[in-house]
Amino acid sequence: MKLYTYFRSSAAYRVRIALNLKGLPYEAVPVHLLRDGGQQNQAAYREKSPLGIVPALQTDTGVLTQSLAIIEWLDETYPQVPLLPAEADGRARVRAIAQTIACDIHPLNNLRVLGYLTKNFGINEEQKNDWYRHWVNDGLAAVEKLLGDDPRTGTFCHGEMPGMTDCCLIPQVFNARRFNCPLEGLPTIQRIVAACESMEAFQNASPARQGDAE
Repeated sequence: MKLYTYFRSSAAYRVRIALNLKGLPYEAVPVHLLRDGGQQNQAAYREKSPLGIVPALQTDTGVLTQSLAIIEWLDETYPQVPLLPAEADGRARVRAIAQTIACDIHPLNNLRVLGYLTKNFGINEEQKNDWYRHWVNDGLAAVEKLLGDDPRTGTFCHGEMPGMTDCCLIPQVFNARRFNCPLEGLPTIQRIVAACESMEAFQNASPARQGDAE
């Protein structure tokens, strides 16, 4: 498998974690989102990902896009080390929290959105960072409540094994730290993040350990 990735992309980071948790080998193909006008905008890559986003996963049967769809495909195709629970209620919970991060928090702070704000609305760096922190703080507070108020939360987001929600949470917290978002009021998230970051699968997926890291 080939994973088209960018070291700091949250979505690609999620898939790298999932691949590592399952112990699946893959070739990382860097797509630099800032160099050459954004390599994701080049025609060759747009053939793989029409929206021009990472990640894309090249498999024996075609190209997959969208991180959560890729993770679910990995779970269905390689069921060893499952990333979603067996029971329907548990799967719905994991999907709901994962989508809160991937669909409600992350898109508002995506590089495309931030670039549009600065280019078309003339906001400065401080205003851009305030926008970023507002939506991250708001979203992570909701995730903290979803995790902290539910007895199904264990060492990890759902039980005692890391899964799809953890694959989403760690990249989002990485970004929160990068933009100096306060995490002191998120004890459950901080505890889960510490458990994840002690594992080799998460460590090896981190941006600093990628071949295209800067």
